[in-house]
Amino acid sequence: MPITVGSVVEGRVTGISKFGAFVELPDGRVGLVHISEVADVFVRDIKDYLSEKDMVMVKVIDIAGVGKIGLSIKQAASALPPPQYFEATHLKEENFEDKLVRFMKESNEKLVTLKRHQDNRKGR
Repeated sequence: MPITVGSVVEGRVTGISKFGAFVELPDGRVGLVHISEVADVFVRDIKDYLSEKDMVMVKVIDIAGVGKIGLSIKQAASALPPPQYFEATHLKEENFEDKLVRFMKESNEKLVTLKRHQDNRKGR
């Protein structure tokens, strides 16, 4: 599979520097994930997010000149479809009565726990 701008591929982190991480792509070439492309939040230390030999999904955002490949982890995360954690059989539509019954049960359990905690504090 040729690496082109816009493609999302899996790669292995081969090195980490102050300004980014080097990722080896499936075709053997190495690209750079700049520190600003690691996460959607401010990244002070890239080692908090990545370490060498980690497998990461990256999106190719730039191929410049002689082998300089710009990569992004945060853009790859938004390009992939969201994971399906539950099967459709687990996702049932609750009607109002079912929600109310569940709410009342949880509420009563919390009240019993709270009352027990208050009784223990009073020394009863």
